[in-house]
Amino acid sequence: MLASLMDSAITFRKATTEKVAFISLNVIDLVLTLFAMNLGAQEINPIMRGMITTPIALYTAKLVMPMVLAWLLPGRLLIPSIAILLFIVGWDIRELLVFFF
Repeated sequence: MLASLMDSAITFRKATTEKVAFISLNVIDLVLTLFAMNLGAQEINPIMRGMITTPIALYTAKLVMPMVLAWLLPGRLLIPSIAILLFIVGWDIRELLVFFF
């Protein structure tokens, strides 16, 4: 396990698809959330709701931390998070569609 973590930390090329998907979905979630908030929506997640007013904390949680996690973790450990993020992004898109239509 430790060797696998070190391999992942040394090179980003292992499981690049999973790592890029994880980071991209976090960025998409951030963009959709900020867009919805500008339209008057409210953040449901109580942890993120507190971070919305502090941009440094928000960007750290949604950009910096995912990059560090993707760098350190083997791609197979990111798959459950990718599935959850796909659900969250789908939910964001659905809510925006309901708002507009």
